[in-house]
Amino acid sequence: MRKISLLIAVMIAAVYLQAQPLPQEVKMKQFIDDLMSKMTLEEKIGQLNLPGAGDFTTGQTANTDIGKKIVEGKVGGLFNISTAAKIRSVQQVAVEKSRLKIPLIFGMDVIHGYKSVFPIPLGLSCSWDMDLIEQSARIAAQEASADGICWTFSPMVDISRDPRWGRIAEGNGEDPYLGSEIAKAMVRGYQGKDLTANNTIMACVKHYALYGAPDAGRDYNTVDMSHQRMYNEYFPPYKGAVDAGVGSVMASFNEVDGIPATANKWLMTDVLRDQWGFGGFVVTDYTGINEMIDHGMGDLKTVSALALKAGIDMDMVGEGFLTTLENSLREGKISVQMIDNACRRILEAKYKLGLFDDPYRYCDLNRAASEVYTEANRNQARKTASESFVLLRNQNNLLPLKKNAKIALVGPLADNRLNMCGTWTVAGDFEKAISVKDGIAMVTGKPELITYAKGSNIVADSALEARIGMFGKATGWDSRPAEVVIAEAVKASQNADVIVAVMGEAAESSGESSSMSDIELPENQRDLLKALLRTGKPVVMVLFTGRPLAIKWEEENIPAILNVWFGGSEAGAAVADVLFGDVVPSGKLTTTFPQNTGQIPMHYNHKNTGRPLAEGQWFSKFRSNYLDVSNDPLYPFGFGLSYTNFNYSDINLSSNTMKPEGKIEVSVSVTNTGNYDGKEVVQLYIRDLVGSVTRPVKELKDFSKVFIKKGETKKVSFTIDIEDLKFYNYELKHVAEPGEFKVFVGGNSRDVKEASFVLTE
Repeated sequence: MRKISLLIAVMIAAVYLQAQPLPQEVKMKQFIDDLMSKMTLEEKIGQLNLPGAGDFTTGQTANTDIGKKIVEGKVGGLFNISTAAKIRSVQQVAVEKSRLKIPLIFGMDVIHGYKSVFPIPLGLSCSWDMDLIEQSARIAAQEASADGICWTFSPMVDISRDPRWGRIAEGNGEDPYLGSEIAKAMVRGYQGKDLTANNTIMACVKHYALYGAPDAGRDYNTVDMSHQRMYNEYFPPYKGAVDAGVGSVMASFNEVDGIPATANKWLMTDVLRDQWGFGGFVVTDYTGINEMIDHGMGDLKTVSALALKAGIDMDMVGEGFLTTLENSLREGKISVQMIDNACRRILEAKYKLGLFDDPYRYCDLNRAASEVYTEANRNQARKTASESFVLLRNQNNLLPLKKNAKIALVGPLADNRLNMCGTWTVAGDFEKAISVKDGIAMVTGKPELITYAKGSNIVADSALEARIGMFGKATGWDSRPAEVVIAEAVKASQNADVIVAVMGEAAESSGESSSMSDIELPENQRDLLKALLRTGKPVVMVLFTGRPLAIKWEEENIPAILNVWFGGSEAGAAVADVLFGDVVPSGKLTTTFPQNTGQIPMHYNHKNTGRPLAEGQWFSKFRSNYLDVSNDPLYPFGFGLSYTNFNYSDINLSSNTMKPEGKIEVSVSVTNTGNYDGKEVVQLYIRDLVGSVTRPVKELKDFSKVFIKKGETKKVSFTIDIEDLKFYNYELKHVAEPGEFKVFVGGNSRDVKEASFVLTE
């Protein structure tokens, strides 16, 4: 009787368990196990192939080379194709004409907005506002997904301390902690809480790893650094994205420890998967596998096998996997298990995006009309841009300007829509961008008070201008003699109350393959500024740039400088909002500005050396310094002025000692002593005074962007715990060592209050 009762209980339990929904991971595994059991070797390798879309057009079926490969199961996804109609047409080929009907994944470089273009990432980072940054990615995902795209090659989180490198424009600056927080915010914005929702897209963190530290600041160049530096300074933003659940990772072009990242098993498997627990898929950068031939790693078959063995899952454009892996398998250079692992991870990504349930979930032909480039999205882009601008100088409170002032608007970027959005604006409509001239007219409502003259070209060299304009964003070259163009600007300034000089770089002076050996303002633009200063009129310089510039002369001579990066499709309106005080500037630098090009690479969290200069010194023989310039930056990390002033109290610590399991509260009172309400980025830094390895002079550990009304005082508090004190030691163990620490709080990395505490055993 007892046995019968037990049998009945087991049967009831079995029925109950069958009735319960399977956990998502188990359900996914069962589905993919079943699918892969039906796949041929050729079809599995096909999933690893990511070609560009070429000239696929709406309604096209299987009559192109790519179309035929899709039918044959030789394509896993496509990139650089957009609009729901085109993507639906291509997806239809995959799910109706291929043998197993496996849907494709569609990717695009949605870097800082889609049609509603936000500031370049370096500019976004200067807002120090994680909610604002996350919202920019959320809007980009909504717009891109409405146009059929389900995967973006963003965020780019490479730490860079060398502004010669053009792709510094695409990253978040020089600091690992801030970079990590931004990486997390961007992943949350793109992927949301439900990746199967048709208004979220899969993120791809890039470029893994160390891409932002090339020799000589030259793109694609060799990178070489210690493992300790990797873990402490360059790895954290990638790991932050992984911790936030990023779905994919892109390998970088550069070598790491003498092995290109694309074939670096230590990087792709030991660190990324085994140490960090990454479970998504890894894609190469554009022809990354093929380029290892030029690195000197072997022929296409050899480098393709190296990449697969390292842990690469998907081959972008090069088709090395597609054309060589079967031969390598026959020769025993790779295993079926390696191919299966890569195939599985790509199929899992498609499953997580919900493409197996509904391959057309991103192909609603009606969404784009109501969700792309909307007024609400453009307003958010405008607001975000205004929060990213950094006021570098404001002598005698020249800014904000009065809306009834007569303005001479001059400079090569003053009436130039094509260069407002900056680099990597793949989907934006440059002609619809708002120029500074447009924006001032909009905000003041008095276009008749603006007198415009171009004044100079962006660069003096027509050959350089042609190279900069190769990506289709013309700089607006004026072939007349420079003195004639300058004379027009001087004449336009004669009756003005103030001159607004809109200067800087062209959009493609920074970005991929746009390295510069000289990061000063071009001489022809400086000549224009000198001529404008001779008029005796007050001059405001609005500076467009994708990198920190060495503008020491400008700092010494121009009374007001507003750095606006490249602000996106609403840049001109946002610039006017700040110039006229409708928005009080609150941006803070996330990269150090050097005095001259020779000082770089330069960053605030440097080591002290055994022969440091005394504080306040410029030069001392047999110390670590230059003969011709001080060690000081022109503008330090975290720097940014406001139209108001913020005063900091001394630091209050809840205790002067901390046990490993304990915490210390750090607080300051910040008072707005000026005449405007404003936002201040309160920054917390820590220094470990004695370590088993040398430690930086300061490290950012927390920050808070606080709105403070004029005359108001706010208490700002931070909590320090053991995690804030940890670092990777010589053995690459993540440790906190007992001893004395300094804590600094202030409005930038230089101008701080300080206090001390001791971490006990």
